Amino acid sequence: MWGFCCTTLGHILISMNNNKDQPMNERRASILVVDDDAAIRELLEEHLSRVGYEVRTAGDGDEMRLQLDAAHVDLIVLDVMLPGDDGFTLCRQIREHSRVPIIMLTASSDETDRVVGLELGADDYLAKPFSARELQARVKALLRRASFSRSDNPRYVVFDRWRLDTLAHELIDENQQGTALSGADFALLQLFLSHPNQVLDRDTISDVTRGRESMPLDRVVDVAVSRLRQRLGDQGRNPRLIKTVRGAGYLLAATVTHVSE
Repeated sequence: MWGFCCTTLGHILISMNNNKDQPMNERRASILVVDDDAAIRELLEEHLSRVGYEVRTAGDGDEMRLQLDAAHVDLIVLDVMLPGDDGFTLCRQIREHSRVPIIMLTASSDETDRVVGLELGADDYLAKPFSARELQARVKALLRRASFSRSDNPRYVVFDRWRLDTLAHELIDENQQGTALSGADFALLQLFLSHPNQVLDRDTISDVTRGRESMPLDRVVDVAVSRLRQRLGDQGRNPRLIKTVRGAGYLLAATVTHVSE
């Protein structure tokens, strides 16, 4: 519904031509592009296919569900403005049963759309217009992060009264009750657990969770930290686990233990 302007379509075409001979460095991951604009779907499908990905497309929520039922998907590019169920609704539905990485596309530069998408479990967002090269970089970063979390970490990380299952992306409490984490929540918690009792500034957090530096007046980092505090039951005026260090960043105040199995 909210498509690219002609200039943006041209930008994508230029990016495609510049990347024509780029070697494929990633495994042949499967990407689902959900956008009701056929021209955008075709351009993104062509570009992402050229750089080595297997690409499927859908024009609305019903088509998206059929694609998800039909085959495994490693990442979803999801437009906010869709006929029927909008992107926010679909993101929430996906997160009820899957932790597949989600990049949301929005035609609005309003911070509200970005914050809502991340609160619902999206891993990243892009505001239209954007270049195909930028989308490719975001896709590559999220797939690398997902691959890292599957293969290079101890199975469990224990801290405070919690246990993080790094394979299932599940946060388990002292009563053995598990909560599934979105990709962004998992990456942020993993960052804190890798640097316990160390102050992490906003740019470091933003770079790890979204693959880019924090922008002025950008509240996304604060929202991500607030959402993680909710998962940990660490809310209130004086959080006990994730502490705010005024003017510096955030700190996880906990002893961390790694367990293989």
